[in-house]
Amino acid sequence: MIEVKNLSKHYGQNTAIDNISFSVEEGSVVGFLGPNGAGKSTTMNIITGYLSASSGTVTVGGFDILEKPNEVKKLIGYLPEIPPLYPDMTVEEFLNYMYDLKKVTIPRKKHIKEICELLKISDVYGRLIANLSKGYRQRVGFAQALLGNPSVLILDEPTVGLDPKQIIEIRNMIKELGKSHTIILSSHILPEIQAVCERIIIINKGNLVADGTRESISQSLGGENKVTLCAEGSESEIFKGLKNINNVEAVECGGEKEPGVFEYYVFAKKGCDIRRDIFNYCSKNNYPVLRLVNSALSLEDVFLRLTSDNNIEENPTNNEESGDKK
Repeated sequence: MIEVKNLSKHYGQNTAIDNISFSVEEGSVVGFLGPNGAGKSTTMNIITGYLSASSGTVTVGGFDILEKPNEVKKLIGYLPEIPPLYPDMTVEEFLNYMYDLKKVTIPRKKHIKEICELLKISDVYGRLIANLSKGYRQRVGFAQALLGNPSVLILDEPTVGLDPKQIIEIRNMIKELGKSHTIILSSHILPEIQAVCERIIIINKGNLVADGTRESISQSLGGENKVTLCAEGSESEIFKGLKNINNVEAVECGGEKEPGVFEYYVFAKKGCDIRRDIFNYCSKNNYPVLRLVNSALSLEDVFLRLTSDNNIEENPTNNEESGDKK
């Protein structure tokens, strides 16, 4: 759906992004991460057609952004970090204005009403945007991005200014939209990315430094491929059974955590996900599983390792995950 090839952007002698390439397949939700000044917003602005690239190409839905800019823009709904709102308009006036500006063909009243209900802004529909709280303004900005039901959504810090309840609501909505849309989500709230996104792209100082799932990136950084299991049953029997599971290299006992419940640390071969095999073994032998977690590096750990000056050159992109996704 989105393909970025050898993209660069220079401002005089300063390089904002340097020869980055990635693709996003249709119907996926991708987290786009990087520290301030890394080139995230520049990349998103080029994909949406707000900026031109110094070199490289961007295609969306098969259309080149330079050759068919209008066709690309019809496919994209964009929410910048600071939504471009008109404070002297009411919400109703603004959404109707944007409806006309985008030349939306979906029946107006029904379409706008559905978006307002989805984002819970129906109760401020007649109010001036200037008088809205920051959270409501963010929702109005999100609403304009959804006008026309674009197949691609590019969201830059979509939950800025929202309270915890609203953040959860927007998160759930992004998950739901991800079933029928292609979404690129940029956020400084790492738990939000981890909760919503199937894949993560990290850039630093204009360079793409990682592309893949959190687990695959963690393993590429040398993180242990370890699963922690808490199960009820005979400690010796479970220990013996875990050692016989395919791709298991070692098992360690962590002791009794509660009466009859023991903890085990199961080490697997690199690149092997053994959680399903462990669960199936326990289920087949009637050992209740109370906890089963992958101990890969947290997203915060991954982010800090890849964006620290000491680690940038040592950690190349995970090409296995990033290649050939279209």
